[in-house]
Amino acid sequence: MAKCTVQMPDDFLMKLSRLGNKTDEIVPKVLKAGAEIVENEVKQELTAVIGHGTKEESRSTGELVKALGVSKPRQDFNGDFNVKVGFDENRPDGKSNAMLANIIEYGKHGQPPKPFLKKAKSKSKNACVKAMIDMLNSEVDKI
Repeated sequence: MAKCTVQMPDDFLMKLSRLGNKTDEIVPKVLKAGAEIVENEVKQELTAVIGHGTKEESRSTGELVKALGVSKPRQDFNGDFNVKVGFDENRPDGKSNAMLANIIEYGKHGQPPKPFLKKAKSKSKNACVKAMIDMLNSEVDKI
């Protein structure tokens, strides 16, 4: 049977060893840094499509944009950390913000789709990853 040995760079191994039990403190900060980038991009894309290209005058109240936010980073039962960028659930009129965002994204009968989430995801990916890497490096350097 073949045998393979992989030697990790010393500086990388030192960073990992310095992390130790601080990962539960650092990971939420890293996720929050990335989520803020995504949230800003979603807001920009959403405001760009709401009320534009309609046959009638827009009735937008701005509630959907205000409802956009970032959840607190949480750890699931598998030990993975997650953060969500999304909409607060209900509006004062009883409708769901997620449903309205879905209608804008995918359209409905008589209303063409105006994708904003897909664009925001692709536009913010590289900036999000860079922000998370930078935050991780700065947190590791503090240790």
